[in-house]
Amino acid sequence: MTDPSLPVPYAGHAYQMEPVLAQIGEIQVTPRVARTPAGEIPLRGSVWSTTDQFMATQHTPTWAIVCAILGFFCLTIFSLLFLLAKETRFSGYVNVMVGNGRQMYTTRIPVQSQAQVAHIYNQVNYVRSASLTA
Repeated sequence: MTDPSLPVPYAGHAYQMEPVLAQIGEIQVTPRVARTPAGEIPLRGSVWSTTDQFMATQHTPTWAIVCAILGFFCLTIFSLLFLLAKETRFSGYVNVMVGNGRQMYTTRIPVQSQAQVAHIYNQVNYVRSASLTA
């Protein structure tokens, strides 16, 4: 059994232990490189971009349907007002692309809220600023 605190070779290569500054989907960012399943991309001079395919849909919640059905026996017409209740559900994904010269990698991260989208954008902005000082 291996010790989880020891570094594990990534993509078949041994590397020195470096702290991970950010984890964006499958991409691990260290002070020197961005590790992807396709290999390492140097952080200095790297270009990061994000695009989101995020949408919000409105649905009638389950509790409103149950209240409308149960209330139909007591307050026939007024119980149908429960069906006017709506809840917003968010779904989609955010694409994060990192490139440096001829090397490029894109990851797709599923999201269910606007807070998750904002968190991914904040991480990418942090890594962009770190790539300027690397």
